[in-house]
Amino acid sequence: MRAVISDNSATAITKRAHFHSTVSPTMPSRRELANAIRALSMDAVEAAKSGHPGMPMGMADIAEVLWNDFLAHNPANPKWPARDRFVLSNGHGSMLLYSLLHLTGYDFPIEQLKRFRQLHSKTAGHPEASEFAAIETTTGPLGQGLANAVGFALAEKVMAARFNQPPGPDLERLDIVDNYTYVFVGDGCLMEGISHEVASLAGTLHLNKLVAVYDDNGISIDGEVHGWFTDDTKKRFEAYGWNVIAGVDGHDADAVKAALQQARQSADKPTLICAKTIIGFGAPNKQGTEATHGSPLGKDEVAAARVQLGWNYPPFVVPDEIYAGWNAKAKGAAREAAWNDTFAKYKTAHPELAAEFERRVKGDLPADFHAHADAFIRKLQADGPVVASRKASQMTLDAYGPLLPELIGGSADLAPSNLTIWKGSKDVNSNDAKANYVHYGVREFGMTAISNGLALYGGFIPYDATFLVFSDYARNAVRMSALIPSRAIHVYTHDSIGLGEDGPTHQPIEHLASLRLIPNNHVWRPCDAVESAVAWKAAIERREGPDCLIFSRQNLPHQLRSEEQIGLIELGGYVLSDPPSAKFDLILIATGSEVGLAMDAMRVLQQQGIGARVVSMPCAEVFDRQPLAYREGVLPGWCRKRVAVEAGVTAYWRKYVGLDGLVIGIDRFGASAPAEALFNYFGFTVDEVVDAAKRLQ
Repeated sequence: MRAVISDNSATAITKRAHFHSTVSPTMPSRRELANAIRALSMDAVEAAKSGHPGMPMGMADIAEVLWNDFLAHNPANPKWPARDRFVLSNGHGSMLLYSLLHLTGYDFPIEQLKRFRQLHSKTAGHPEASEFAAIETTTGPLGQGLANAVGFALAEKVMAARFNQPPGPDLERLDIVDNYTYVFVGDGCLMEGISHEVASLAGTLHLNKLVAVYDDNGISIDGEVHGWFTDDTKKRFEAYGWNVIAGVDGHDADAVKAALQQARQSADKPTLICAKTIIGFGAPNKQGTEATHGSPLGKDEVAAARVQLGWNYPPFVVPDEIYAGWNAKAKGAAREAAWNDTFAKYKTAHPELAAEFERRVKGDLPADFHAHADAFIRKLQADGPVVASRKASQMTLDAYGPLLPELIGGSADLAPSNLTIWKGSKDVNSNDAKANYVHYGVREFGMTAISNGLALYGGFIPYDATFLVFSDYARNAVRMSALIPSRAIHVYTHDSIGLGEDGPTHQPIEHLASLRLIPNNHVWRPCDAVESAVAWKAAIERREGPDCLIFSRQNLPHQLRSEEQIGLIELGGYVLSDPPSAKFDLILIATGSEVGLAMDAMRVLQQQGIGARVVSMPCAEVFDRQPLAYREGVLPGWCRKRVAVEAGVTAYWRKYVGLDGLVIGIDRFGASAPAEALFNYFGFTVDEVVDAAKRLQ
């Protein structure tokens, strides 16, 4: 099926698709530069026998204008702090980005393009930030790149408010944070619900340095989208509070340039450029159809496209004059040098702010954070507060927050319940230089993906929050946190049937296990205020991935510990209690609110002559990474009589208790009743734990 292009420029676009250009030996045309993207993309997909050639071929003209005329970047330094951010939300068209990185002079050789979608290449099927420094984020799940871009733009706004300074005596502004975020999106991105969540918030936050380019080609995998996507996108985004530039011919460089110039003039709104394009532009028999979307063009069509485009070069061959037309090394070096001059002046005028900026961009914590955090943890141990762990979390934020200007948080309209607002919280809409809190509204998925963007921008440690049961809404973005990886902290309160009267729709059952199954995701479920503070410290100090902090609604008893035991909490699992004789017959393993239950059961067992060890396991993922000798010391192999207790599904704990052990958990949905009644009804009682222990004797 042919794409339907309804605006007045359709005829002109189609004519240009059949334009044969001749490469000038000295000065390539814009179309010829764009054709390099098309050729490399179709060649790489053809070589891999897999991939999506249509989008790169369709958006090549737009990318050429953006990258050559607007995007501030330096191929010699992909992490230059003042660079513009570019996000490919329609990440299936990854060869567009890989071609751009290669052509503009990054250390991204043609060999990588030849190994597209192959094991251990940097050219994965979808862009992966961990594979190359110039890839700003990992995209593929549609719409999340747009959400990440909102996070980038929000980060720029907050960083600018913090660090940019008004003119001094010489009337020179010292703006060290001043970049745009550009994001390419497709029909699929805008169909995904997350696009609504984040576009709505971006308009509310007036993120005027966010520019989204919509690849309006009318085609998705199933064919022409008019059968399932009939939104008036222009009106939709105008309703969000965006500046919308509609009807742009995506194959007319002058029209694209004018639209981008207009977008950059927006004073208080993000901009959506709706660009009409032909998917697979230049493939004479397949352009404008779903046949170019997710499959190689085929040998014959690739050959025909070469003729159609006037690209008379073998696969993966780009002539020198085309490389010269793309090379951004000199321009990038000059831009960074100019910024370095500005930063040198800034450093002289504002040495403390400059030092903070440099530290935060590097991702380092304040030199005294570790010591202050340890002191607070020990104070909590001495004071012994009996509070809900969500309250302990807020107490910890009050203690750690003043030390960490990079900490930026928010909640999905549950701040009074999540207790994520601390004494130093300031709304990002306030334009306060110390703004650090986002009211996300009821947008769990968007919130989490925006947090990933905040983390990836640099200079921030973001945290977001909702009820644990609603982590389901956010789960794919949590997965992306772990995959990217991003230094994001996800706070989930009301962690069990202990939530009480709101009933089974709000009571998490399978959620702890589900989050633990995500690779590279650390899930902390602390049992008291001390473990809560340690969990926050561990999450803040971790740089290689996300942490989920799971907190209770109800008060939890304080647990006694030695100085040594306090230090062992950060290892994920530790011996909280041994019998006075140090001889034990069985091990009770528990997390969160059930640690107190295990301790009470241990005392009853002790009175009955049964010695039990209690192991608190606040973070199983961290515990599992400890040396074998440590793990064996906590859970010795000789003791096969083990009972695990957690108010969640039971299957997860089998790896710790084995076939000989027992798990006290809940494998059905909860009910609406007061928490105490629910715990009794579902068997989370001292008697139940004691009975299970006796059954193992």
